[in-house]
Amino acid sequence: MKNIYRTIARIVPSWTNTKLKEFLSYSSIRVDPEDFIGFVILSSLLLGLGGGFLAGYFLQKPFWVFFVALTLCSYIVVYLWLSVLADKKARLVEESLPDALQLMSSNLKAGMTADKALFLSSRPEFGPLKDEIDVVGRKVMLGKNIDKAMMEMARRVRSKRLMRAVELITSGMNSGGSLAILLESTASDLREQFLVDKKIKASIAMYVIFIFTGAALISPALFGLSSFLVEVIRTTLAQIDIPNTATVTLPITLGKITISTEFVIYFALAFLVINAFMASMLLGLIGTGKQKGGLRYFIPMILLAIPIFLVTRYAIKSLLGGLFKF
Repeated sequence: MKNIYRTIARIVPSWTNTKLKEFLSYSSIRVDPEDFIGFVILSSLLLGLGGGFLAGYFLQKPFWVFFVALTLCSYIVVYLWLSVLADKKARLVEESLPDALQLMSSNLKAGMTADKALFLSSRPEFGPLKDEIDVVGRKVMLGKNIDKAMMEMARRVRSKRLMRAVELITSGMNSGGSLAILLESTASDLREQFLVDKKIKASIAMYVIFIFTGAALISPALFGLSSFLVEVIRTTLAQIDIPNTATVTLPITLGKITISTEFVIYFALAFLVINAFMASMLLGLIGTGKQKGGLRYFIPMILLAIPIFLVTRYAIKSLLGGLFKF
């Protein structure tokens, strides 16, 4: 199977997989990039093929529309999943970085060399940062220069703060300056930055609640009400029989409404999905500074919005349907 995956990965243009390889290197998934890309492409095609046949058969729509849509959606989902994993790993590394720098500074003050101080600062509670430090240690033991090993570590994590810390450590080791004091001050600055970030998140919590409530609760309820009103107006106008002689002197005429109730329901569902996606992107931008950071809100919004829309529509129709002979 690996040969099949690699063949598929080589057939596909390289520019389509550049970002996927980049995010794969940032994540903690240690597999061959060509094997992974080939597996993703083959799985996306099979899912699009099966889903396209089923959707085309039951919905009586063209097969190729569902095939293309499902294939692209599957590929995009994997891309976003890797992006989220990369951001999560970077966040965990940045959270552990001040403590690791402080521990390394203490080791240097105890008389250890820079490389030994770095290796002994690897602690289990540091999570992904511990794994990266261990990788650096293994490469140095095999003969690689510690500067190059540390720069490779910084490139495997999508974090500017880690890159700056690594550049500081390598420059300190090469220049022979007081590295312990630099690391201690850097750790203190990082802690202050995290405190500022927490204060900002606390100050925007009300905006997050407001946007989430509007997209997941209020919008579905309003769409449930409006879809029922459209059905009422459509049914009422269909029952009104106005003589032609009565409309001769009027500047307007009343015609039949060509929009069906099913179209309104499908439009509302599509709008709720798009609205939830845009709201989640906005929440990510507000909370983390990156749109992808809000993807964790998307599924909960969908799971709330669609049932609320259907329940609201059913409840209103059950309560008021008798008045309009539904």
